Amino acid sequence: MKRLTDASLKLIPGLLGMLLPTAAFAHAGTGMGSGLGEGFIHPFGGPDHLLAMVAVGMWAAQLGGRAVWLIPAGFVGMMAAGGLLGMAGIDLPYVEHGIAASVLILGLLIAGSVRLAAQWGCLLVGACAVFHGYAHGVEMPVTAGAVAYGTGFILATIALHGLGIALASLGI
Repeated sequence: MKRLTDASLKLIPGLLGMLLPTAAFAHAGTGMGSGLGEGFIHPFGGPDHLLAMVAVGMWAAQLGGRAVWLIPAGFVGMMAAGGLLGMAGIDLPYVEHGIAASVLILGLLIAGSVRLAAQWGCLLVGACAVFHGYAHGVEMPVTAGAVAYGTGFILATIALHGLGIALASLGI
């Protein structure tokens, strides 16, 4: 019974995040920055990205072994690819739905302590990451340098994955 209680508690942040009215809109219109700093700050402006990126780290830590670095690396790589799609103006349908679904999916993976082989985990988080990256790419300020901005949001994502790994390692 304790396991069910622990799993239920782990779902609460994800469910609360989904209740926020703008959670799936990837915090559009976030300022006038021009590069690394704006890109770094961007993921912290929306609970959807915060929850998903911390959840990736937490789930990777639950899986252990090489998944601790492989799962976050897969997310970052596919997020960058999605960002390039967004910057290029390529249409990706259902972005908001994909972002919201990713928060739910990642929360369920953690709550259920779902065990997947690292390569399947990478595929799953990679699919989620494309939507997050796309939103970042589309929302990149016109004045921002793509490389600096992209580097900023990649560094922030890595930091949030690290936070998730640390939280899971502490048993939170």
